[in-house]
Amino acid sequence: MKITYVTGNYGKYISVKEKFDNARINIKYANIDINEPNINDIEYISKYKAMKAYELIKEPVFVADSGFYINNYPNNPGYPGAFVKRSGVSSNPDKLLLEMKDIQDRTCYFLDCLTFYDGQHFYQFFGKCEGTLSKEKRGNSLKRAKSNLWFVFIPKNCSKTLAQMTDEERNTRNDGRTNATDNFINWYTNEYNFSKQKVK
Repeated sequence: MKITYVTGNYGKYISVKEKFDNARINIKYANIDINEPNINDIEYISKYKAMKAYELIKEPVFVADSGFYINNYPNNPGYPGAFVKRSGVSSNPDKLLLEMKDIQDRTCYFLDCLTFYDGQHFYQFFGKCEGTLSKEKRGNSLKRAKSNLWFVFIPKNCSKTLAQMTDEERNTRNDGRTNATDNFINWYTNEYNFSKQKVK
């Protein structure tokens, strides 16, 4: 079965394509940006977008969405969450750093949700990556970068931002992260049709 990754962010597609190739799963790329419902709930948003993507593509699809949660954001703990794109935080890390310049507790995390929809059932997979916010932007522009936040996010147990790391460093880092894409690939390869992760 061919499945289509629907996203308007080519970097997100590039960042996972090699994993699917290695697993011998044939994915296609559909450059479509789907408007998100105005709700701060990553699971709901991802499921909604998968449904809309299927209506457009008419074949099995998956979408992947990320929330970014800053534990001690001034006057709004957990901001921006699922609003990371709409808030402008992901597109303007300079402004984010300015907002956070006097904050000592800079812990934060990404929460990823991948939703696969085959036209009958929704299946959702999650990943979490904890870390801290740097004091300044660091690193180089990367085609595979999912977000400009890569320039300011330092994974747990690391000293470099994601944008400073080589591909090998990013892939082998010991930060205790879980990965929604890896979880999906493992399930799709070994358990599809038998999974209990179905969302009713």
